[in-house]
Amino acid sequence: MTKITYKVASEHPFPADAAAAAASLAAYEALDDVTKARVDQMVDWIMKNCLWQFHSRAWDRKRQNEGILGIAAKLLAGEPFTPETPEDRCYWVDSVTLQRAYQATCPWLATMSKDDIKALMQELHARVDYLTVTGSLNEELTDLHY
Repeated sequence: MTKITYKVASEHPFPADAAAAAASLAAYEALDDVTKARVDQMVDWIMKNCLWQFHSRAWDRKRQNEGILGIAAKLLAGEPFTPETPEDRCYWVDSVTLQRAYQATCPWLATMSKDDIKALMQELHARVDYLTVTGSLNEELTDLHY
């Protein structure tokens, strides 16, 4: 029989990110209940429907999260975005998919101001970074030989 063990934050495999992970988790836990529920709903959709969260290196995940969620924030706030590079185009396609899904599944977005949407998307970005990078126990993320 195999014994399964779990690491706790104090035994985080990436000591350089342990403080960032703890700060991100504390910030999330300090959110009001409505914001936390909204962020959780949005994270849930990403985790169930998006493959871009699974890049094999931390820097790739951070860059991808920033690109896609940054563009999605603009689109959800009704701001124009014109992709200028191949990387922008790649992020834009995923962002449009995310925008459409959120508009269909999160009707409360229509009641929010542009500034509130941007603030919510910043919280979402922080949570996704925590779940996929700083709080992840996947040691492959920092393996130099991978």
